[in-house]
Order: sequence, then C-alpha cells, then structure tokens
Amino acid sequence: MLQSLKYFYNVVSNQHISVSDKKDVPALVDLVNKAYRNTDVKAGWTTEAKFFEGARANEESLKHLLNQPHSVILKYAKDNNIIGCVFLQKQEEKLYLGVLAVAPEFQDKGIGRELLFAAEEYAYKHKCNIITMTVISIRHELVEWYKRRGYYETGDVKPFPNDKVNRPNRSLELLVLEKIIDN
Repeated sequence: MLQSLKYFYNVVSNQHISVSDKKDVPALVDLVNKAYRNTDVKAGWTTEAKFFEGARANEESLKHLLNQPHSVILKYAKDNNIIGCVFLQKQEEKLYLGVLAVAPEFQDKGIGRELLFAAEEYAYKHKCNIITMTVISIRHELVEWYKRRGYYETGDVKPFPNDKVNRPNRSLELLVLEKIIDN
C-alpha cells in the first residue's frame, strides 16, 4: 500500500513538502484564498467563490489552525514559493484532513495527490488508521476526486459552520469522507 516510508522529525518523504510555521502564514493565506475563492477567469477547478462572500482564510484563522493541539499544516514549496498545503490534526486514532489547497496555475499537475500521500504518510507515522475530512456536499467534482483516491462517504452529514471568515450565500452542508490507512 504505502511505498517505502522515509521519516524525519515531522517531515514526510517528499522533498517539496515540509511542516509550515508561523512565518509561512501570509503566503498560506494568499494560497488558500487563490485556490478556494478566486474569481479570476484562470481560477482553478477548486474555486468555490460562487458559494461564498469574502475570503476563505485570513491570518487569524490560519494561526488558529496552527495553534490547535496535535496539528500541522504541510506546505508544498517550489523555488521557495508555497504552492500547496494541507491541514492535518491527530484526533485519537483518526487524522483530520482539511484546507487542501493548490495554487490554480499548478493544479492538475499531481501536487494535490502528493499532498494526500504525505497526509497518509503522516497518518501512518502517527498511528492513525483513518483519515477523515468534510467536503461541501454540492462540490460533486471534488467529492468524486477524493473517491478516486480511496475516500468513501460515511453517510454522516454536518451543517456548514457559521464563522467570521466563511460566509456562505446559500444553505450548505458538509459530507464526511474517510479513508482507511493500514498501520
């Protein structure tokens, strides 16, 4: 299942992927907003701008994620530019995955798959046997993308959280997806 695992302290085997820190927050905010809320003609397929008003993230929201217990944001950097990221949080034997983002100009080049593989490596290292995530239910193409990578719908549905940053312009709900990781 998993290819050879080369572990370093909190780092995965991909040379482009490492753990981010607080100095990366401004670049991460820019990346997440470009990936999720870009209204440009060249917006990537992950944009959800038509469902929301405003930004997807700000410095406060990403610092909050970084300060959560047992949490990291892995960054994918190329030429010292952060072009991808994923939030991971260990929750007992599960690993929560969120905020998977790739800059629109680098989408469809395998970076999202590499970040998912890094999440699986991280789960394996931290003895998590399930990766869990939530996806907006009307994002059918995104749900299908995750399913092609081994995730399945659990049948659980959660209301979309009402927070200061994400302001949906319609009623939304979140599907819970999971993937079993062999430990």
